[in-house]
Amino acid sequence: MGLRLGERLQLLRTKHGLSQRELAKKAGIASGMISMIELDRTNPSVGTLKKILDCMNVSMAEFFTFELTEPRKVVYKADELVEMGGKGITYHQVGTNLQGMSLQIFRLHLDPGADTGKTTVTHEAEEGGLVIRGNLELMVDGRSYLLGEGDAYNFDSRLPHRFRNSGKEVCEIICACTPPSI
Repeated sequence: MGLRLGERLQLLRTKHGLSQRELAKKAGIASGMISMIELDRTNPSVGTLKKILDCMNVSMAEFFTFELTEPRKVVYKADELVEMGGKGITYHQVGTNLQGMSLQIFRLHLDPGADTGKTTVTHEAEEGGLVIRGNLELMVDGRSYLLGEGDAYNFDSRLPHRFRNSGKEVCEIICACTPPSI
């Protein structure tokens, strides 16, 4: 089976030793665009893809025909984590291609007052995390829990839930979902 466009780009980018931000800057595109392409959340125009590939001296023909059979990555450096989010909440996910994986690991960063939304969410997963800095208000199935540094949680994500930074400093959490959900 051939590689997805996003997977191809991620393999090519890492082969050239570039972070997502470095590649976006070289190509003159928005920094989040590379992440969105690699996650297959957007398809770039032919012009945008050409700008990206030109930064690595790769032709369109080479890009769509190269064969890479690299083993699944084991170690991810901090600048290789996939950055997602917005409005005061940032997720730094371990790995780009979670297809076929049963575990998703990420660092969640919430600015003071940031909230995942007034509406609770549900998804088919089990979710757990450890607060490594700041304060977190966790709402699960109508109950509110206040957590501080060193506190942890684990719950069935099919229950309605949301997160909010109830403190005056940044809140960081190391989280995991099984199966992957975001």
